[in-house]
Amino acid sequence: MADEILELNEGTEQLLLVGIQRRGVQIADRIADVIKEREGVEIPRGALDITLYRDDLQSVGPRPVVGKTHLPVALEGKVVVIVDDVLFTGRTIRAALDELADFGRPARIQLAVLIDRGGRELPIHADVIGKTLDVGAGGRVDVFVPALDGRDEVVLIEGKRGGSA
Repeated sequence: MADEILELNEGTEQLLLVGIQRRGVQIADRIADVIKEREGVEIPRGALDITLYRDDLQSVGPRPVVGKTHLPVALEGKVVVIVDDVLFTGRTIRAALDELADFGRPARIQLAVLIDRGGRELPIHADVIGKTLDVGAGGRVDVFVPALDGRDEVVLIEGKRGGSA
């Protein structure tokens, strides 16, 4: 994914990686580490907590847990790469775009996801995809990262199969 981001942007100039809380932040950190190792350049990194921008906030409960949003530099003129673990309906990315708009106007916004599982409800696509999985109705993809989960793993959980004989 790091190589694709570099190729898509013809280098590191003006790049800003912004992970979506929670696991997108850790994946963005890993991408930045690979870029630093290969290119010798430290890419600024930020974090977005999209909780208050969700279109289903009322269903989250009366006291949603809000994490930290941190953008280390001004967005103007930057190529912002939003990083997330799983792309499904597109609603999380819509919320991330709404939140970014409150902080400024980057030159360009791109999306990098570890897993694209299909099932879009909004016209959103990723520019960089680690892996595309075909996940049936009712199925899910769980991403585990060492910093939060103590393991490095992607697990596909099949949905329940309907029908009876």
